[in-house]
Amino acid sequence: MRTTRRTYLAVAGAALAGTAGCLGGGSGSGDRPSCDVGQLEQVNSLPHPTLGAEDAAVTVDVYEDFACPHCATYNLDVFPKVKENYVDTGKIRYRFFDFPLPVSEQWSWGGAIAARAVQDRTDHETYFEYAKTLFDRQDELTSNGFTVVHDAADEYDVDGCEVMGSVEQDAYRPVVQQDRQRAVDRGLQSTPTVVVNGERLANYDWETVQNGIEGHLKSASKS
Repeated sequence: MRTTRRTYLAVAGAALAGTAGCLGGGSGSGDRPSCDVGQLEQVNSLPHPTLGAEDAAVTVDVYEDFACPHCATYNLDVFPKVKENYVDTGKIRYRFFDFPLPVSEQWSWGGAIAARAVQDRTDHETYFEYAKTLFDRQDELTSNGFTVVHDAADEYDVDGCEVMGSVEQDAYRPVVQQDRQRAVDRGLQSTPTVVVNGERLANYDWETVQNGIEGHLKSASKS
């Protein structure tokens, strides 16, 4: 993994509301910046993007699709509360899993691959910040994705051409495919899906997620 200087970018935005979850969809492309990075090495393994204490009593796993509007709602509206209340306070370990349904044949995979390329060149925190940027710009991602993944990477001092090239060459597809297969093996069918200590929650809204975490924290404190 190559480490680069991290730059914090505050992003905010609105996503489509709703709690039904995404089930699949179409495709999207768009123009691309002019880059020549040569042949990139295919990457077969990366750690799951993770925040929080490794020895936390409660682990929250979230399965998302970068082209899913419901995932954007979760990532922009719910995840910040989970992070503030439970990750930053050391109460939980939080893990992100790619689950391209795909909602978009191109950018469910492409967004995930771009984010993994950023993770591989920086660290887990930058991964989550970059992922948030892609969710915030989801409408652009599915219509002009090559420009979005390129320019967003540059904002985090990561070579945008290398990230875009990773998408074009499917450099991290094996990593994303492993996550997707994990979701399929668990019987998951929609995104976002939130799993707390192995318990799949019925919804992804803040109240449901908060109650799920609190319940498992209480159980852990009694054991």
